Amino acid sequence: MHSSELEILKDREPGLGTHPTRVLMWLMMISSTMIFAAYTSAYIVRREEGNWMEFDLPFSLLYTTLIIVLSSAAIQWAYFAARKDQLQQVKLGILISFVLGLVFLAGQWNVWGELVRNKIYFSGVDANPSGSFLYVLMGVHAFHLVTGLIFLLIVLRKSFNYQVHSRQMLSIGNVTIYWHFLGALWLYLYLFLLLNH
Repeated sequence: MHSSELEILKDREPGLGTHPTRVLMWLMMISSTMIFAAYTSAYIVRREEGNWMEFDLPFSLLYTTLIIVLSSAAIQWAYFAARKDQLQQVKLGILISFVLGLVFLAGQWNVWGELVRNKIYFSGVDANPSGSFLYVLMGVHAFHLVTGLIFLLIVLRKSFNYQVHSRQMLSIGNVTIYWHFLGALWLYLYLFLLLNH
């Protein structure tokens, strides 16, 4: 570690217990959880009403699920590296998480293409509620993931400015929590669809 880096590390941020950005993030995650709880509840209610087309979930959803789990592991590695002031590993871990997040989105886009090829549409005369719900659940999660990717880029920029280390853990802590939340949210949706499809 260079002397210039050590000088930057001397600046310790204030206590993190009730930092406003942490509170705001938790409120955002709670509201997102409520949104997906409402969607999955509506899914079950609508399915019981009938006119529900049963079809197999694309197998490639398993691959995207594994990708987001690996991405979550990478951001956790970056967090642990920040606590040890291993700044290069912090940058690498965040970058890996970001790239895997992009791969996840690309994989979800390919799943949509596979659904269309199997004549499962979002809307139109040939659409069925079962397919529409799948598109909505995947699409709303993808939107949330894009916000996570933006968050990752912000923290990555901070890491290049030596603003992510053992004495400035707020940003890496927040993005780690949020990214784990997105991963857990997708695991919930994937298991929900497997069990209720």
